[in-house]
Amino acid sequence: MSKDDRSYIRHGQTGFTLLEILIVITILGILASLVAVRMMDRPAEARTMKSQLDIKTLENALKLFKLDNSFYPTTDQGLKALVEQPTIGRNAARWREGGYLEKGALPQDPWGNGYLYMSPGVHNTDFDLWSYGADGEEGGEGEDKDIVNWVVQNQ
Repeated sequence: MSKDDRSYIRHGQTGFTLLEILIVITILGILASLVAVRMMDRPAEARTMKSQLDIKTLENALKLFKLDNSFYPTTDQGLKALVEQPTIGRNAARWREGGYLEKGALPQDPWGNGYLYMSPGVHNTDFDLWSYGADGEEGGEGEDKDIVNWVVQNQ
């Protein structure tokens, strides 16, 4: 190893970038959601937990989109802006090739419905992200309860 190589190692950057940390968090969320779905004795709880993890994954992807483009996708652009470069609204000139989600597909909630998105949000300044739960309708209790990103969910 030359003196220049040792100098680079000694003075090189250490640590992780925000992007690397968000990617790791997303991967951990995906893995956790796979485990949660396999909770056979508590399927309703597992579906709720998977929905919460999906929302966290989508939140991270939206933050990466904003990091690249300096804005969150509009409501009209929707979550689709995470997998396809938007063709309407603000120009996402620095949109990441391949998108912001693994496998290039938007997840559906555990009940087979798409996640809902609004930006700017009513409950959060940046965006609101939610699922209506098992019944697919606003409100409800138990498995029908809405899963939202503006309220900390009790486990």
